[in-house]
Amino acid sequence: MTALVNFTQKKIWNVVGALVGWFAVVGQLVLIIINRQTDLFETVIRFFSYFTILTNTLVALYFTSQISTIRALKFLKNNASLTAITGFILIVGLVYQIVLRSIWQPSGFQMVIDELLHTVIPMYVLVYWFMFIIFEDLKPRLLFSWLLYPLIYFIVIMFRGSFSDFYPYPFVDATSIGYTKVFGNFLVLSVIVMILLSILYLLARFFKKQ
Repeated sequence: MTALVNFTQKKIWNVVGALVGWFAVVGQLVLIIINRQTDLFETVIRFFSYFTILTNTLVALYFTSQISTIRALKFLKNNASLTAITGFILIVGLVYQIVLRSIWQPSGFQMVIDELLHTVIPMYVLVYWFMFIIFEDLKPRLLFSWLLYPLIYFIVIMFRGSFSDFYPYPFVDATSIGYTKVFGNFLVLSVIVMILLSILYLLARFFKKQ
């Protein structure tokens, strides 16, 4: 009976997570298209240049993978992926609250979407992780292989920015602050990501012993 209750509870969390995740990502896409200052193709490219958007999309895909049989999402159906995505979405939330909130003050529907992407969803995923993580299935090799995600992201946005002069965040804007400062910022964030993933791994191990 307990197993059935837990299964039902987790399914509800998965459904809600998928709905909220896709609503926030699609809502932001609609807003950026409505308010675009360049052509549609470039607007969409810039949309997916944001780590916030990519990571919230990963969150939505994770929850979708839990309630569907889409084979392409099979790589997300493990606790290492859940833990890594939890770490990345927490970074999204922390960077926004500490660095970006003071320089970006949206209103109306944009404010709703922003709070979903940067506050509500990160907290939702963290609570979900606490409730459903299974340490026995949390493989360190799979977990830390996810460090390729921010590395590839950084390489792509720096390469594209070098000829498009578009950088999604002020702390990676090489034109304004220079490559030395940008690489320094990336190293700091990389260390924070590694520490956060390690903390989540140790917390999962700790919970297993309780």
